[in-house]
Amino acid sequence: MKKIACLFPGIGYTCDKPLLYYSWKLLKGLGWEILPVSYSGFPANVKGNPEKMQQCAHMALEQAEILLQDVDWSEYGDILFIGKSVGTVVCAAYAVRHGLRCRQILFTPVEATFQFAGRNTIVFHGTADPWADTQAIRESCRRLSLPLYETEGANHSLETGDVDLDISEMRKVMQTVKAFVQHP
Repeated sequence: MKKIACLFPGIGYTCDKPLLYYSWKLLKGLGWEILPVSYSGFPANVKGNPEKMQQCAHMALEQAEILLQDVDWSEYGDILFIGKSVGTVVCAAYAVRHGLRCRQILFTPVEATFQFAGRNTIVFHGTADPWADTQAIRESCRRLSLPLYETEGANHSLETGDVDLDISEMRKVMQTVKAFVQHP
């Protein structure tokens, strides 16, 4: 069975940053085909500006449409979308738009993501994330019955500032990712 994982980065959080980089390496080692999605041209000063965030999500979704237009999703027995920040909105909206049955891993989603999030999804959130309200994330996950993995005191990159703690937490995150992808 062919398996494909698409990586949908954030505005400044590219596929070479830890959450996406290690997910990529992990999945590649498990035999997945990896397709990184990239986008560009975002406006400045997006944080805290709902209009600019919506503009970024729209721009990224349109760029993802172009990049993914030639993918024949029917060739794959397992499709996984991994999103980070605004990429969580993009991957969830893309899946809905195309009626794809896929699993999703949402790293530090923004609140707009939950308009589109699918059932077979896991969510990672830092309780000190300035881009998303913890109570709103908890409520959305509860409402949709989505497993939520929180990192206490972590920011939008799931980092606390304590390198040892961050490395330990990254190991836990990747173990959870591995368990999720190995048990469809």
